[in-house]
Amino acid sequence: MRVISHSPPQHQLHHSPPLRDRKGRADPPRTRSPRDSDLPENLRLAARRIHPSRHLSPTRNLLALGETTLINMGIYLSTPKTDKFSEDGENDKLKFGLSSMQGWRASMEDAHSALLNLDNETSFFGVFDGHGGRVVAKFCAKYLHSQVLRSEAYSAGDLGTAVHRAFFRMDEMMRGQRGWRELSALGDKINKIGGMIEGLIWSPRGSDSNNGQDDWSFEEGPHSDFAGPTCGCTACVALIRNNQLVVANAGDSRCVISRAGQAYNLSRDHKPELEAERDRIVKAGGFIHMGRINGSLNLTRAIGDMEFKQNKFLPPEKQIVTANPDINVVELCDDDDFLVLACDGIWDCMSSQQLVDFIHEHIQKESSLSAVCERVLDRCLAPSTIGGEGCDNMTMVLVQFKKPITQNKKADVGEQSAKGVEEAEINSVPCCCGAALVW
Repeated sequence: MRVISHSPPQHQLHHSPPLRDRKGRADPPRTRSPRDSDLPENLRLAARRIHPSRHLSPTRNLLALGETTLINMGIYLSTPKTDKFSEDGENDKLKFGLSSMQGWRASMEDAHSALLNLDNETSFFGVFDGHGGRVVAKFCAKYLHSQVLRSEAYSAGDLGTAVHRAFFRMDEMMRGQRGWRELSALGDKINKIGGMIEGLIWSPRGSDSNNGQDDWSFEEGPHSDFAGPTCGCTACVALIRNNQLVVANAGDSRCVISRAGQAYNLSRDHKPELEAERDRIVKAGGFIHMGRINGSLNLTRAIGDMEFKQNKFLPPEKQIVTANPDINVVELCDDDDFLVLACDGIWDCMSSQQLVDFIHEHIQKESSLSAVCERVLDRCLAPSTIGGEGCDNMTMVLVQFKKPITQNKKADVGEQSAKGVEEAEINSVPCCCGAALVW
């Protein structure tokens, strides 16, 4: 398997075990910005409204308050919502199943995309794990794939560059009057007093907010200076064209491939303890406290979270929090069984290999791939909220490759450039020819 990465050299990361922290939620500190002092008081307060999310900082000793208190605070439900949204599909090259469940959380902030035919040759799958509100995850599920498709790089066959640009494009599109209107339509409650969407910040729009030329037209209106949402989401997506797999990730959702029964991570969890992430955060004016950015956010890359992207003197990839994704391009072979994309509600409960083993155990027994996903969600759901793990929203996409893969016309990945590739878990992945994978 050949793996190629698109990521600026300054963001080369060294693997570190992912942070496993307790779930909870409290009022996140705001980064200092000279524009904050210009905000009306009611808008500053609206921008700091509390939203339950495991990615945002819990109050000190929050779990010590007890399960009943957490339920009363609105962080968890008294009983989990176990209704699932599930879907299946297939074409001549692959088939997929997916399932999502709200679980114990007070609201559902996950979203997903599954398009078997992004075009005649390409399939697109993605999971988006929201924090501080659901709108950014829903926005990405609705628009990210279309921005990949309309990219000039995509038309030229460079899927890696196309998806890389699409991640940054999400932040650009959520600004201004049009961004405010689209986010409003996607559904979090509107504060009637301040006219604010929960989780959104009001501040001047940057001069580089919309450099792209497409049909996302600029609109004048009362929210023309809207700088984008303070809520955010992770994004982990996979594009499959013939035997070429492109994985893009920002945040702590994860993509795993099963090769001859062995699990290999194709993405890394972006956490504050990673050295390169910590260096970027500090250089941009942020700090890390108790494993969280500015004592608040426990992941370092995300779409949205505009309060951490306010430095006018830095490009988007160097902000405290960045949407800059790691891009891996992988050549598939006949040993590849299936691909999994899932939010951390799954990975907090099962390791990559445990999940791959579980899928292999049930994939022949179940009538559909979505049924396998449903079994995983039930397996991960905690019996109570006491322990914290197994209490999150859960979303999983399972993609099975039809054999033989090598009969498909091979995609040309030779022109994809390698920029900063390190992933400890997949250093020993064998290529189709039996050689060791080199990062």
